Amino acid sequence: MTRTLSYLEAIGEALSQELERDPAVFLLGEDNVGGTGCDGKLGNAWGPTKGLHERFPDRILDTPITEAAFVGAAVGAAATGMRPVVDLLFIDFMGVCFDQLLNQAAKLRYMVGGKASVPMVVRAMWGAGMRRGAQHSQALYPMLAHVPGLKVVVPAFPDDAKGLMTAAIRDDDPVMFFEHKMLYFSRGPVPEEPYEVPLGTARIVRPGSDCTIVAVGRMVHEALAAAEDLSAAGQSDCEVIDPRTISPLDTETICDSVRRTGRLVVVDEANRRCGFAADIASVVAESAFEHLRQPVRILTPPHVPTPFSPGLEDAYAPTRHQITAAVLSGLRQPASA
Repeated sequence: MTRTLSYLEAIGEALSQELERDPAVFLLGEDNVGGTGCDGKLGNAWGPTKGLHERFPDRILDTPITEAAFVGAAVGAAATGMRPVVDLLFIDFMGVCFDQLLNQAAKLRYMVGGKASVPMVVRAMWGAGMRRGAQHSQALYPMLAHVPGLKVVVPAFPDDAKGLMTAAIRDDDPVMFFEHKMLYFSRGPVPEEPYEVPLGTARIVRPGSDCTIVAVGRMVHEALAAAEDLSAAGQSDCEVIDPRTISPLDTETICDSVRRTGRLVVVDEANRRCGFAADIASVVAESAFEHLRQPVRILTPPHVPTPFSPGLEDAYAPTRHQITAAVLSGLRQPASA
């Protein structure tokens, strides 16, 4: 049965179902229970773990504000057979525990010749739009995708959030699961039964023939809105692709689309320097260059910290109107010989 759930509710349902299915799964992090005196009624800052402490009192753990300690504890627990799901809260906090992620979780299986694995998930919220300031609004997921041994998931829709979370918990490698906080209350159809969305498979959100738009997280929704605007105006039929996971990355779906459309616009909320958008452009340049009719167009924020000022923050991330302009600019440019 399929119901309409929010992005947050879909994640919470995946956590609940995996806790029921596998006694090795447990949650740890700040405010998973809800803090002192809340008796589990709050269930984290946004509520995805609400009620879980009552059902699994020994497997829903609150921690102090010690990211290095509890991420390190999760690495050890995973290496000894458990399946921890860590809530880091904001992606910005990963700097405190980067050694545990970069040098321990990511490399343990490799360094012991496959004799141990680290089946853990690290959840973190990211992205601009909520007036949280420069230290709570970054899009740092490309940094983790750069690290061999870590898998990086960036869902854009509630059904993908549930299926990818289920797959991440069941995976035998460490998975970084990044949730855009501006999508938390977006809603969509989500199947009730447990299911997996395989890591490393992109989603063609909207088929099209004139231009390929690759976008991540909240930018998928901006790209989809731009594509619908262009279609309604009779100006372009755009294909919108959501990679869903950026490591592993489904390069074939992206390159096959560009081979059909001949054009590519990449939209990302992460900075362009050494970022995901630049990576997509390089993949297409290497594997589908001869099919491009025009240069690849990349839309990212300016190379500055995320502003706190409402007006500046609203102008920071790419918008549907900028995506529309980028697509039309490519269509107007004479095709390369």
